[in-house]
Amino acid sequence: MKNFKLVYTIGVILLAVLLTLGIASLVLAVLGADVLKTFWVIFCYPFTSFKNLSGVINIMTPLTLVGIGICVAYRSGIMNIGGEGQMLIGLLCAIVFALYSGIEGPLSIPLIMLVGMAGGAVWGFFPGILKSKFGVSELLSTVMFNYIATQLYAYCLRVPLLDPAVAGGAGDPQTVKLAESQWLPRINEVIENVPKGTRFHIGILIAIALAVVVYLFMWKTPVGFKMRAAGASDRAARYGGISVSAYLVLAMIISGACCGLAGTVEILGVHHRGLGNCTGGYGFSGIVVALFGGLHPLGVIPAAFFFALISYGCSALQINKIPVPSNMIDVLLGLMIMVIVAAKLIIANPYLMDHVQHTVTKLINKKEGGADA
Repeated sequence: MKNFKLVYTIGVILLAVLLTLGIASLVLAVLGADVLKTFWVIFCYPFTSFKNLSGVINIMTPLTLVGIGICVAYRSGIMNIGGEGQMLIGLLCAIVFALYSGIEGPLSIPLIMLVGMAGGAVWGFFPGILKSKFGVSELLSTVMFNYIATQLYAYCLRVPLLDPAVAGGAGDPQTVKLAESQWLPRINEVIENVPKGTRFHIGILIAIALAVVVYLFMWKTPVGFKMRAAGASDRAARYGGISVSAYLVLAMIISGACCGLAGTVEILGVHHRGLGNCTGGYGFSGIVVALFGGLHPLGVIPAAFFFALISYGCSALQINKIPVPSNMIDVLLGLMIMVIVAAKLIIANPYLMDHVQHTVTKLINKKEGGADA
């Protein structure tokens, strides 16, 4: 059958969409919500104003950066699920440097971002070296390092870095606000003729530039080729003289640096201070974004935008007085992510596609044979 792969891919996507809409509609109907209005808010409301679209892009930025880091690690043969911890350590290092270095002005922003990347890189180095030298599962080590980073950040937020204004239980723990010269400028402050309602910062430009740089590094340089070769087949790579263990560590360092940058950009561009939940769970969501983007740095960009769109739309349900409990919003978001990733895995399975093609061909031949008879 001609163009079967295209038809198969479109069919799987349509089935996934219908399944998602069907289950979500059933859940919303049980909750007593207006199904059509709910879907309109999730998918269309973010486009109704520049302010809303800015919110989507601000969510997209850290998702893109984390997703890029996950791609580098996975393509090199190691699964990094420690993005959340690497974000926390990166932004913690960035905050400490910003508050106590005394450096302000135009040069402060790139220096703070470099420090944040270094913090994430160090936190990614430890699981990498444990994997390459001692064979410790990266799934176990990265999860444990997430817990360590979370507790370390919580301690610093409540004790050495606590803002005196909220000391004594006067409010949620937070750090002192960074100097305004250390904030990432908004896009309308850098590019002329951008509407005033546009509030997203230049971090999205950094994220897109990093995606391009990582693509060129991984696909157009000898080092990137060796990293991908190590990830494709470590035995063949070793036979070819490639030091697989060294490139595993390098991949985790780069991956951690990307996640550390994601945390730093979130602080410099959105919160401007350390807060209790400033990562927004992007360290975990970025894994799904990377998978949905085909584990390709450039594919992460549209995938991150799509997930940011859904996330912002779901968060806007309460604003638009849709009677959906806040915890059910997470359920709907998780449902959409689960079905999308499942569809992605089905499309990527060549054996299943061959089986479906064989079955369809057999049915067509049987039908044609019956017609001829």
